[in-house]
Amino acid sequence: MKRPVYPSILAYGFRPFFLLAGIHAALAIPVWISSLHGHYLPGPPLSAHSWHAHEMIFGFVAAAMAGFILTAVPSWTGRRGFAGAPLIGLTLLWLAGRVVMTFPLGMSALAIAVIDLIFLPALAFTILPSLMRSGNRRNFAFIGVLTALFAANFHFHFNGAVAIDSLRLAINVVLILLVIVGGRLLPPFTSSGLKQRGADIRIRRYPLLDRTVLIVVITVLIVDLIAPGATVAAVTSAIAALLLSLQLARWQGQRTLRDPMLWILHVGYAWLPVALALKAAWLFGVPIPGTSWLHAITTGAFSTMILAVMSRAALGHTGRALVAPRRMVVAYILLTGAAFTRVFGPILYADAWSLWMAVAALLWSLSFTLYVIVYAPILCSPRADGRAG
Repeated sequence: MKRPVYPSILAYGFRPFFLLAGIHAALAIPVWISSLHGHYLPGPPLSAHSWHAHEMIFGFVAAAMAGFILTAVPSWTGRRGFAGAPLIGLTLLWLAGRVVMTFPLGMSALAIAVIDLIFLPALAFTILPSLMRSGNRRNFAFIGVLTALFAANFHFHFNGAVAIDSLRLAINVVLILLVIVGGRLLPPFTSSGLKQRGADIRIRRYPLLDRTVLIVVITVLIVDLIAPGATVAAVTSAIAALLLSLQLARWQGQRTLRDPMLWILHVGYAWLPVALALKAAWLFGVPIPGTSWLHAITTGAFSTMILAVMSRAALGHTGRALVAPRRMVVAYILLTGAAFTRVFGPILYADAWSLWMAVAALLWSLSFTLYVIVYAPILCSPRADGRAG
């Protein structure tokens, strides 16, 4: 029996999810800003802020994370990539969640929750056989991340419309994932990129420091669940910020300024210690907005790392040179500007918060619109080298 032939967009896990993450990012923020100005958001019984917070984590971040995991797991386990029917199923589940969270179609809150919740377990069960056959226990961290995110989303749906605790858990889980992924990717990517430019350099790994950073970041999550506003939370966040800064300094990001695909990775990771330092300062009583650290970690770290990884992986896994297109360099700058505006604008002049938010939203949306314009043709086309995938 002849196997069905699927279009290129379904040839590998990163293709549909990287494209959907970009489209979602470009559209969701303008929708949210519009709803804040009185235009009707036809969603479930959520406030505009709750919808925005949920969709940024369980829509945008979840899509980008799925694309990364569905691509990384085959690479790290030596197994065949995820394509075709399983990928169609996962894509439809993600899309269904976005539809019912925005256009509930008269469904009950329970039906909306079930449809929105099913994606993450489905993703976990998709990658689980490959992880089990590989025997590499380190990669089971992805199952833990997906399980924790599912728990956070479950809590969000069944513990009230605000569900601050669930969002705090989800943000900390993604923080841990970025520390894991950043620790794996930045040193080798930086070393190879600098060597290609003629720099004879080898970035040494410090496993003890890397493990300590991960342990402290996990501790941040635990403390946030137990005593989110206590002094111990401030101290833990400050320690994490310091250790992350030391880790990042070892990776010599200052030498990557001639390579946009490298420096944007370092910029994204640098937002992690900035965010945790702002969080510690706020918890210690420094008079800054309580959302400063939150936007540093989401608009700054999460979004920048996602854009950096998606734009790099999409080129590498479609057989193209790892050279940032000019419009993507503009997108990197726009997103960095959006993060700085959203984080530091209200600190410098709080009375103009609506202006800062509008400017940041515009820069963000333009950044991901450029990403979609540049990468939609790449993600929907066969590999440049003629290989499968």
